[in-house]
Amino acid sequence: MEKISKQGKIVGVVGLVLFIAGIVGWQGIVHSPPSALELTESAQWGLLVGMFFFFEAVGSGCLIVGALKRHMGLLVVGVAGIIGACVMVLMDLFHPAAAWRLFLAPNIGSPMFLDVLFSALCIVFGVLLIVGSGVALPGIGKAIYQAVTMFGSGAMSGEGVSTIVVTFLHLAVLVALAATFIVFGVRLLRNQRRWAALLSYGLYVLLILGGLCSIMLSGMSIDLVFYLVMLVLTIALQSYLDPTLLEERRAHRKAREAEEHKEGEDGTLGRDPTGKGYIALNFFNLFWIFVVASVLGLIMEEIVHFLFVVPGQWQDRAGLLFGPFSPIYGFGALLMTLALNRFHNAPVPVVFLVSAVIGGAFEYFVSWFMEYAFGAVAWDYTGTFLNINGRTNFMFMCMWGALGVVWVKLALPALLHTVNLIPWRWRYSITAVCAALMILNGVMTLVALDCWYSRLAGAAPDNALEQFCAEHFDNQWMEHRFESMSIDPGAAHRSS
Repeated sequence: MEKISKQGKIVGVVGLVLFIAGIVGWQGIVHSPPSALELTESAQWGLLVGMFFFFEAVGSGCLIVGALKRHMGLLVVGVAGIIGACVMVLMDLFHPAAAWRLFLAPNIGSPMFLDVLFSALCIVFGVLLIVGSGVALPGIGKAIYQAVTMFGSGAMSGEGVSTIVVTFLHLAVLVALAATFIVFGVRLLRNQRRWAALLSYGLYVLLILGGLCSIMLSGMSIDLVFYLVMLVLTIALQSYLDPTLLEERRAHRKAREAEEHKEGEDGTLGRDPTGKGYIALNFFNLFWIFVVASVLGLIMEEIVHFLFVVPGQWQDRAGLLFGPFSPIYGFGALLMTLALNRFHNAPVPVVFLVSAVIGGAFEYFVSWFMEYAFGAVAWDYTGTFLNINGRTNFMFMCMWGALGVVWVKLALPALLHTVNLIPWRWRYSITAVCAALMILNGVMTLVALDCWYSRLAGAAPDNALEQFCAEHFDNQWMEHRFESMSIDPGAAHRSS
């Protein structure tokens, strides 16, 4: 006779305890008067309710054991059991033919209805994730096999090294996404909301990385819709997956509001409460760092160009469709803040060196990404002292170093004081609205750049979005807006 495994014994003990607890609870309900339970009505439990408990027990047990034993058959039976339980409880709503009223005229304010609705959505979404990922995995495996075969046979010899690396990176991200979605779906089916909520952070990274790879290989294609929709769904689910996390956030938010009122009165609002860094790394501070740095960086670059690069010539060096923003300085400031926040008391040479390395690496990456994805060249330092492939050089790395010193030692305190001037009642509302507008501005910029690239490559607009960009952001408009940028489709490495 086969011995019961340790996991099986644990499941058996837990099941026995829950069974005893259920019998005790059932007896308590039966012998308690309705008033003690705050019930206004009572109804006899018939065969349908009994079948509901039966299917629920069978389904839950099969899901737990199937997940522990990795037995797909038990998982399928478990899902079928849960569906059967839902059917039984719907048919028992006083009259089987009136079950549809639960959906057409629900008591939306009822916590039970909301919990049931969200749990049902989680189950459906979990099943879709498992089924969809299971169906997608063979296709991804086939694509990997073809890519490896092409690489081994030399069919990819005409592609650049970066294209090959990004291709295999994209395939690896797709595999990781499919596997993570399956685990995420199992967590939802097993109602392990806290684990699913924590797992969603990994999905953020994979979805963003997959979207970037897709842009680099295919531009602003329809494939991005998948990443965007899944990112929105994951964010929405993560916010409500774990009720305990939600309550913790609410309690923390109330306590934090009281602390911020006191910090505002003391003049320490926005400072790192741990004392390890200068500024608190929250969304409010980081967003306004991005905005202010984007504006100041643009002003500084245009002044330098006017005085030193081409004396007397004023050039618009903005990086977004709308507004006086140069996002490379905004993202550079974010990187500087994240990396140097704990160096605010460090010696100036240390801050200078760290800033120079971070700024130079970031400038190189942005230049490479823009050329790779769009064939765009916004700066070229070829021929200058100690340049690295023309994407950055010694002088600009020194400028990044100097900017890092000024940023950490002088600008951060002034910026913190400035953003705290935003009225208390409006600070988060204004930030949310401005963040939404900035995201829209960034997305529209990428779309307009992609359409500009397509037009220069000889492709006619073939959808409403491309037609809109052709009418409102034509080649002449884009050349005037991005005066320092040139696009050469032949220099891009993407396939379309």
